[in-house]
Amino acid sequence: MQKEQKQLKPTLSLLDATMIVAGSMIGSGIFIVTADMTRNVGSAGWLILIWLITGIMTIFAAVSYGELSSMFPKAGGQYIYLKEAYNPLTGFLYGWSFFSVIQTGTIAAVGVAFSKFAGYFFPALAMTEDNILFRLGDWFRLYPAQLVSIALIIFLTYMNSRGVKEGKLIQQFFTGTKLLSLFALIVFGLVLGTKAEVWNANWSNAFDFSFTQPVKDAAGHQTGWSAFMAADNIYLIIGLISAAMVGSVFSSVAWENVTYIAGEIKNPKRNVGLSLFFGTTIVVVIYLFTNLMYTAVLPLVPAMPASGIYPLESADSIAFATQDRVATVASTQIFGAIGTYIIAAMIMISTFGCNNGLILSGARVYYTMAHDKLFFKGAKKLNKNHVPGHALWIQCLWASVLCLSGKYGLLLDYVVFVTLVFYILTIWGIFRLRRSRPDAERSYKAFGYPVIPIIYFLLAGTMALGLLIYKWQTSVLGIVIVLTGIPIYFMYKKKHAQALQ
Repeated sequence: MQKEQKQLKPTLSLLDATMIVAGSMIGSGIFIVTADMTRNVGSAGWLILIWLITGIMTIFAAVSYGELSSMFPKAGGQYIYLKEAYNPLTGFLYGWSFFSVIQTGTIAAVGVAFSKFAGYFFPALAMTEDNILFRLGDWFRLYPAQLVSIALIIFLTYMNSRGVKEGKLIQQFFTGTKLLSLFALIVFGLVLGTKAEVWNANWSNAFDFSFTQPVKDAAGHQTGWSAFMAADNIYLIIGLISAAMVGSVFSSVAWENVTYIAGEIKNPKRNVGLSLFFGTTIVVVIYLFTNLMYTAVLPLVPAMPASGIYPLESADSIAFATQDRVATVASTQIFGAIGTYIIAAMIMISTFGCNNGLILSGARVYYTMAHDKLFFKGAKKLNKNHVPGHALWIQCLWASVLCLSGKYGLLLDYVVFVTLVFYILTIWGIFRLRRSRPDAERSYKAFGYPVIPIIYFLLAGTMALGLLIYKWQTSVLGIVIVLTGIPIYFMYKKKHAQALQ
């Protein structure tokens, strides 16, 4: 008797899918990145405008992806879209980048963020010299926080290997909790923490463009910040805006994770597109109001010292918040000393739920690649719970290695540019598929086509060009990571051809 073939089960509702979109987007970025963004643009108006532009880009991209999800309503998402719109090599290069650093590096970084903020409650987890467990010269240090991060990744991988039901319950609880927590922080901040003098000072010259550069001593150690006006140099302004948008874009990615699990969503032709719109819209609104709250509670910069050099850190400003933890400083202003612990708990909840969504969805890309004979053979197998167990544990292993490497943050910097390029390619794929497959079934068509996809293409393209010019080192290294996938692709193709002989 032939053994029944296991298949992915469509058990996720529209609400489940929306929670995956929102939960995967909100990690630790919204609590931190505003500091560096402010150092790049120097004014409240530009800060909010950049978040607004990022939000528009995100929603435009999400609603455009809806057409692709209706055409290819199966596991794999963006990998499938790129393969179908271009060729298998393009799809593989995305999948290779996704596995090598985009998804696994994000899982590692979010896991370490969880452990770092757990250090507020358990000082032994603080990543300080006193807490080093093992050191190998100057290039490797092992902290307890890294081990806790790995334990978190293993736990969430195990829970998701037990079935989609377990993963979606975790996602619903933690995403719901962090959405309510952020909403409460915004309300309390605007109602209790707003200071008229701070708001007026921040918005009096809302669109004066300035930026800061590090000031270093003779030994090369940074001692403070020096501010400069950007004047009318349009090229410099575009570069600084692009640099600032790294933070807002980093905080707004991963919404496409829901496309990877399309095979497990009920009525995917309808619900994937709707979940992309609902999830991204919710997060964009929350991000905008969170940053408005920051500008109502904290000055952008402290008062200028007589030396003309801003301090390295200032516990009462946005630009120079201690360790860039703007939300912690704002919460302390609102709630007093307990505010530090409130934000630490919020970030732990946020990163826990974020990593669950990333782990749940990421394995489906490797599962689909394995079926195309472009990944480890075992990754295409479903376990007894009808989920890609092998793919989950392969992902877990590599993400854990990245946790130990200590280079997760640097790796993510490398691929910000590349991630944006893949977004652009995917959106352009809509135009290619409209021409190459005009009669293909499209139960949903990209909203505002061709205007909205073109607007996204122009906005994202301008940012990518700015990054390539002003952050060329990390952009080029990101491209190198992608290109290393080319020989691996042909190795898989050769191996498959030999197997057929």
